[in-house]
Amino acid sequence: MDNFDKWTAVDRYFTNLLVPSDPVLDSVLAANAAAGLPPIDVSPNQGKLLHLLARVQCARNVLEIGTLGGYSTIWLARALPQDGRVVTLEADLKHAEVARANIQRAGVADIVELRTGLAVDTLAQLEAEGSGPFDLIFIDADKPSNPEYFAWALKLSRQGSLIIGDNVVRGGAVLDEASDDPSVQGVRRFCELIAAEPRVSATAIQTVGSKGYDGFSIALVTDER
Repeated sequence: MDNFDKWTAVDRYFTNLLVPSDPVLDSVLAANAAAGLPPIDVSPNQGKLLHLLARVQCARNVLEIGTLGGYSTIWLARALPQDGRVVTLEADLKHAEVARANIQRAGVADIVELRTGLAVDTLAQLEAEGSGPFDLIFIDADKPSNPEYFAWALKLSRQGSLIIGDNVVRGGAVLDEASDDPSVQGVRRFCELIAAEPRVSATAIQTVGSKGYDGFSIALVTDER
């Protein structure tokens, strides 16, 4: 058994034990696959982690940058009280169409607001509308824009907000300062900005599993200056 097979088997063990099969979430992944969306949703274990973090935060107002087919959106929405809200941003109209159907199927359409368009534009709209602050912000969109997304996340957060970035390890490529991959450079700049930002306390966690070798960054906003 090679490393990836072992990681996947361990993922399956913990998922079967701690994240029981959910017909709705299973149907979401099936709908995403049938629509030809890239299979880059968070894993069930990771979805449950986002759900638990939102609950630990007692989150009522969540922002997700990058919807894809709505799988992580649903995990986050299920963590909120009835008067909670998830605002999720998606640039791809096809992805957004699939996500809307999935969100409706999951029964959380009343607390999820899906906005389409480039995130840098929709984030500016949120600020102009006074939609923040958000208790938890999940950044999982195009990696070259991560530095901009972090800047907006700070503007739309409060002291105590949690800012989570996905896919920051990139199979270890984050180490390569000379990489010509815009996603790698976007993640590196993102991490450097987090490190230099006095208003947050942060760490990053490497993960292995059915999604391969990657990781999350987690930043707590400690100061509103």
